[in-house]
Amino acid sequence: MIVFDASTVVSAALKADSIPERALLRAEEVDVFALSAAVDGEIADVLNRPKFARPIPHERRERFLRILREAAIWYDPAVRVADCRDAKDDKYLELALAAGAEIIVSSDDDLLVLHPWRGVHILSPADYLALG
Repeated sequence: MIVFDASTVVSAALKADSIPERALLRAEEVDVFALSAAVDGEIADVLNRPKFARPIPHERRERFLRILREAAIWYDPAVRVADCRDAKDDKYLELALAAGAEIIVSSDDDLLVLHPWRGVHILSPADYLALG
């Protein structure tokens, strides 16, 4: 079970064949995505912000959302967490906890600094790819 954060999904959508895109596509092949309404909402919101919507074609944004949504197991985290220095990122920790995820893939230093967190590996896209 794996969680991807908005920063990684946006980075993947911004540049074809980038490390974040390769990480997301690898996860689609070998892992199971965990999603919650809060995480899905943030990813969709960030992808559709004008500064990202202009450089990322609509079809490409929708493709990445579809990859996540169609392959995901959805969770409704019941346990609240306040461990991240950026409280907006606690939703990823809550999802990982609810899903029993082994990995969070993130490009966000506020999450990466927590590695490892309660047995969950918090890895950059490059570190995730390096796992093999």
